[in-house]
Amino acid sequence: METSFRIYTDGGCSGNPGPGGWAYVMVQNTFQGDVVIAKNLGSEIDTTNNKMELTAVIMALRALKTMKDTPRQTAVITDSQYVQKGITEWIHTWKRNSWKTSDKKPVKNKELWLELDSLAAEFQLKWEWVKGHAGNEFNELCDAMTQEAILTIK
Repeated sequence: METSFRIYTDGGCSGNPGPGGWAYVMVQNTFQGDVVIAKNLGSEIDTTNNKMELTAVIMALRALKTMKDTPRQTAVITDSQYVQKGITEWIHTWKRNSWKTSDKKPVKNKELWLELDSLAAEFQLKWEWVKGHAGNEFNELCDAMTQEAILTIK
């Protein structure tokens, strides 16, 4: 069964590191089809692609917390395997290993992972990965919004 409430996220940089942007689009499936109920974007002057991917999801979940009728189950759809695998698989090992990677180095973007983990615990989330630039309407919209955000600071 497809989740009726979906959050699409994307983040990117022009150069890595460099000027970056993030975006999210919240979509509700209704009897009339998919309806965009919220969207937002933002940028940072000097950042990385992975930070922007994480920021997009964090900002979306912050917004979800403020909604009056928070959906019971939400799908978070990202084209970032870093985000999808990080929050569903890797984070458990990082926590057990005191936030160290398998090669004993500190986990990058720990502060963002901590915030994402805390926010994600407040909802019933299904994490999905989609191939980027493959014609998914809302993933493409997020990508366009991310590029728009980057242009505001270039």
